[in-house]
This record gives sequence, structure tokens and C-alpha cells, in this order.
Amino acid sequence: MSERHRKRLVAGNWKMNGVSTDLNVIRHIADAAHDAPHSVEIVLCLPTTLLARAAQMLPVVDRLQLGGQDCHAERSGAFTGDVSADMLSDSGASHVIVGHSERRAGYRETDEMVRAKADAALSISLIPIICVGESLQDREAGKAAEVVTAQIRGSVPASADAGAIVIAYEPVWAIGTGRSATLDDIAAMHGTIRETLIQHLNGGADARILYGGSVKPGNAGEILRVEAVDGVLVGGASLTVHEFSPIIEAAATLARQVAC
Repeated sequence: MSERHRKRLVAGNWKMNGVSTDLNVIRHIADAAHDAPHSVEIVLCLPTTLLARAAQMLPVVDRLQLGGQDCHAERSGAFTGDVSADMLSDSGASHVIVGHSERRAGYRETDEMVRAKADAALSISLIPIICVGESLQDREAGKAAEVVTAQIRGSVPASADAGAIVIAYEPVWAIGTGRSATLDDIAAMHGTIRETLIQHLNGGADARILYGGSVKPGNAGEILRVEAVDGVLVGGASLTVHEFSPIIEAAATLARQVAC
């Protein structure tokens, strides 16, 4: 599958934000997603407390898909406070983020743990968005490619269907630090990730790779135009329709241009 034939994906991550009154925001985002071409997928990864209510609120067939932000590796059991992939699917999720940089750093999640969570998601046809990325220390030591390659090999189940997973590259060093990844930085790392996926998976060229480094309405268009980028993972800008809809539209515009 060529670069321009992989569906673009715009994913929003609400993190620990959102209460009942924010269901209206989700409805407005669904409206913004409605006119996007079918060559663009839009996923909103919500707190678990909102998932079922959001799913019930949206039309049966809707352009906006829903996702969770983490899942346990086991399908059930004595794991107080955790949420299984089955629970997310039952609540209306089609995707789940695993291995987010905040989970890896704050909860000491290892590649092995992330791979087990991805396996749990895949076992019930939930699409895992598997996050990878290097720290500032890694980058300054010249180990960025080495670290991310190791994360791919350790976190992505080797038996996975490449079309059933998504990789999200998070340059941890460029998030909230005042530093920015250049388009060349993004292209280079996405190229490294693609090469690693081709070596690691059958059909590795089919897996989509998202960029997740402080994506905003002002930079989304130029990031999405980088050939090796299949979409974006958006944090704070996905919390409002005012900021998220221009990012959806940027992906939609590029998809329409390719179709012409």
C-alpha cells in the first residue's frame, strides 16, 4: 500500500479532561467530522467515564469514532481501578491508546507491558494506537533512532496485522519544553519507524504512523503534508471544536487534493 493510499487518521486524546457538560463538545466535533471524506478517519479518545454516553449520543453510523486512553493486559480479574479492552469495546470504543509517553514515564510502563496491552486490544478487534518516542536525553545523546526502533520492536506484537495497528510518534523532548521538532526531524523519524515496521511485521508498509508532538491548528497542515506522516495524535487542541475542527479540515483538504 503506497503512502497516499493509506487512510489519514486524526486522533484526539482528551487525557484526564471532560465531564458530562462536555458531551456537547463531542457532539460539535462529530458535526465537524461529518463532512470529512471517507479517506480520513477521526477518532476521539475519551476518559472512560464519557465513552458509553458519547457512544449512545452519536448516530449509529457516524464519521466520529471513539477510543479509550489505556487498557489492562488482562481481559478481566482482580485489578481494582483498571479497565479492560473488553470494557472499552462494550462502551463503544473502536480504538485504544497504549504506551503513551505519560504512561511510560509516570507509570513506568515497559515495552513488554505495552505489547501485552496491544495484544489484549487486538484479541477483540480493538485497534491499538501504540505510542513511541524518545526523551531529550536520548536525542542529545544521539540515540533517538535507536531508542524508538527498540520501542517498536518491543511494543508492537510481531504477529499483528499491520493494517490493524497504528503507531504514534511522540517526540517527548518537544512536548511542553519550548523546543520544536522540524519537518525534517519528523520525516526522518517517521522514515526510521517505517523501515523498522517493514522489518518487524508482515505488511509493515500498511501500518499508519501518526505524529503526536504538540499538534495545533497552526502547524497541522504542514505536518500532514510530510510524506511519511499518515495523520496526527492531538492532545490539548482536541478539547474544543474551535481548535480540533481546523485540524480535521486540514486532513480533509489534503485527502481531497490527493483524490483529484
